[in-house]
Amino acid sequence: MLAKCSEEVRIKGETLHLKRMKKWYGGTLVASLFMLLVLRYVVMKNPVEESYLMNPFSSNATNPLEWVHITGSPTVQYPVNASQVISVDAIAFSLFAQRNLSEGEQQSLFTWNLLKNLINHSHALPNGVEAIKEAGSAWNSLMALVQEKKLGYANDNSSKKAKEKQCPHFLNKMNATEPDKSDYKLRIPCGLTQGSSITIIGIPNGLLGDFRIDLTGEALPGEPDPPIILHYNVRLHGDKMTEDPVIVQNTWTIAHDWGEEDRCPPSTPDKNRKVDELDQCIKLVSKNDNRTVSPHSHGSRKSSVVLQRVKYFPFKHGSFFVATLRVGSEGIQMTVDGKHITSFANRETLEPWLVSEVRISGDLKLISVLASGLPTSEDSDLTVNLEALKAIPLSHQKPVDLFIGVFPTANNFKRRMALRRTWMQYPEVRSGTVAVRFLVGMHKNQIVNEELWNEARTYGDIQLMPFVDYYSLLTWKTLAICTFGTEVVSAKFVMKTDDDAFLRVGEVVASLSRISMTRGLLYGLINSDSQSHCT
Repeated sequence: MLAKCSEEVRIKGETLHLKRMKKWYGGTLVASLFMLLVLRYVVMKNPVEESYLMNPFSSNATNPLEWVHITGSPTVQYPVNASQVISVDAIAFSLFAQRNLSEGEQQSLFTWNLLKNLINHSHALPNGVEAIKEAGSAWNSLMALVQEKKLGYANDNSSKKAKEKQCPHFLNKMNATEPDKSDYKLRIPCGLTQGSSITIIGIPNGLLGDFRIDLTGEALPGEPDPPIILHYNVRLHGDKMTEDPVIVQNTWTIAHDWGEEDRCPPSTPDKNRKVDELDQCIKLVSKNDNRTVSPHSHGSRKSSVVLQRVKYFPFKHGSFFVATLRVGSEGIQMTVDGKHITSFANRETLEPWLVSEVRISGDLKLISVLASGLPTSEDSDLTVNLEALKAIPLSHQKPVDLFIGVFPTANNFKRRMALRRTWMQYPEVRSGTVAVRFLVGMHKNQIVNEELWNEARTYGDIQLMPFVDYYSLLTWKTLAICTFGTEVVSAKFVMKTDDDAFLRVGEVVASLSRISMTRGLLYGLINSDSQSHCT
């Protein structure tokens, strides 16, 4: 009996001890979770998100991106070297630091300042991180040049050079082959635009007659090699996949290495797609491609004749050729001796406006290289009726009924001038009832950025954006249009268009005036089959 009582006392004691232990562990767990939450708030809190540049036309510090939730890391990382990490603060300081700029120069940065929070969401779109990182480098170089000119550091030689045409319309080189050199390089100062072309005249020679044409971009600081925007490889004796002659087109970057090959002839017939309504590869007849001729009557006898088709390949060993690479809206086409041969579709972040050099190498006697249709800016000193082409200044006293945002590329100077001389001369635009602005991202080429900065100061109708202008970032450009149209000018209507469209402004304004709706209106040609570029 005594032993039984002792056992019951021991069990009750252990139960009480276990209950106390559970309470103690529970309290410790709650306290630990609370400390983790506090640490997360302190460590992960992003100071860039709190600091927001004020709207230059309003005293309300509204944030047009406040509905976007942060999903990315607060640091930006190079894709090549994981140990190289750039903080958000460093990029924000680079892009949004206070600069010694005049009031006129700040006019082109209204949208720039209001897009500061894009840095916090750079992972939301493909290539967003790279676009912001590259813009920081380009912006620092541009601002250093601007300040240097203001301080009068430019000497007589640099002043004379500045007066020369930095973006020439064409470049050429005769008798391009040089002794003791296996390759040739032609510098393209301001990139390519739609309609630009590069013509190469030469003769395949040497042991094999194989040669390569590379259109390369600008290498980022710290990168040993530039990206290859188009690799055009002519192999007269085939390669590992075929014994027949073949043309191989591809791209290369230090981050992603070689892309997927486009072969001509293609490895499978279904891979022959259309680019700018042209075949990716014309039909090149192989050695074994025979055809049967219809039967012919010879008196009372009928016979069919089998003929072997003559093999066609645009390049031949020892034969003279004229080849032209031409930039279209969707890609780059190659013609040889006047005949279309191949097309190559543009790839993300490897677009023709980024081309800075043509490299030609291999077994080729190079006779001539000509680059024509290159983007070039207009000398404002020679512009007729310059004042009529400048934008009407924005004013609080004159409300804007319609804001039109135009999407150009940074180096397409001619298209912007064409718009200034045509539909931007409508009375509605010249009176200030309709405001038009070009929303332009940074270029990776310093010369282009310098020309763009001068153009923005001259005409007052350019809004710069704090990222490199990749096609995959159209969503950000659309945000920029909406931001300017609502935060800067408070327009009744906001419209987006491209720089290759002619806009009948009077008809648009008249059409809007007939609509009684003042909000919630989506007006235009709606494509219900299109898909978002977001990933």
